[in-house]
Amino acid sequence: MDYLWTPWRFRYIADPHKDEGCIFCDAPKIGDDEKMLIVLRGEKCYLILNLYPYTSGHLMVVPYEHVADIALVDAATLAEMMALTQRAKRALEVSYHPDGYNIGMNLGKAAGAGVAGHLHQHVLPRWSGDANFMTVIGETRVEPEALSTTYEKLKKALDSQTA
Repeated sequence: MDYLWTPWRFRYIADPHKDEGCIFCDAPKIGDDEKMLIVLRGEKCYLILNLYPYTSGHLMVVPYEHVADIALVDAATLAEMMALTQRAKRALEVSYHPDGYNIGMNLGKAAGAGVAGHLHQHVLPRWSGDANFMTVIGETRVEPEALSTTYEKLKKALDSQTA
């Protein structure tokens, strides 16, 4: 069996504060959306940048309700998650012009969920040839853009959209 190592994820694993509360419950309560990387708030969900992105523009759609199981989420929240996913895709299209997207959820730790206790959906822009081995062989994460720049681009694109 072969193994692919992801050393850049150690920043997340080693974070001494990650087990204190729920980042997805706490982030909207802080009151500083830019600091917390929240680019859009809806009625039941919000869009937030991933602090440890796999690609520039990596967004997550997160319900305000602390629930881990998609089977327990009400229909209105699920509908808004999909509506915000559409808005995220449109904003990424305008801001980054990707060749494709990965959109999905990791439900449970065994499925790779980093925050298993709070449901969230990833929206990742992808480009042909972006799945290189720099992160594996060179133990270096290639992040061509600062999160503050990503925030500004996507906030502007989202604010210019009609819901």
